[in-house]
Amino acid sequence: MKANKKKIIVLVSLVILLAGVACLNYFLTVQKAKTSSSNTETISATPTFFATYRDDRKATRSQEILYLEEIMASSTSDETTIANAEKMYLDLISTMETESTLEGLIKGYGFDDCIVTISDNNVNVVIKDSELTLEETAQVLSIITDQTEYTAADVIVIPYV
Repeated sequence: MKANKKKIIVLVSLVILLAGVACLNYFLTVQKAKTSSSNTETISATPTFFATYRDDRKATRSQEILYLEEIMASSTSDETTIANAEKMYLDLISTMETESTLEGLIKGYGFDDCIVTISDNNVNVVIKDSELTLEETAQVLSIITDQTEYTAADVIVIPYV
């Protein structure tokens, strides 16, 4: 009987020890996840130039779209005004799509981040890089000239850190 009691005591002790280790593992994992997520929140909560610019551009474009939609829906707008607003609306949407496509293609060449803005006269490209090599600049120019009607002289490439 004494041998059975010893075995039971040892077995119960091992089960309690195993449960303690499992609890410790759980609490350490939860603590590590909290630390990791708070570090991520701190990093992502700090807006970068690129994130801030995109937010500002999105807000401005949304406001422009609202104005154009109001003009098109207004009963006081004449046909010429509505036609002009529709053209501006379609041009704006086309520009937004082109900028987004160009940004994706440029990032596809291995750049961390970039912003493309298209105006009537030129294309501005801000690339997250301390300095660009001649080859990298040529890649960006090639993407812009292949995807748009702009020439290399119309493109301004700016490195930004």
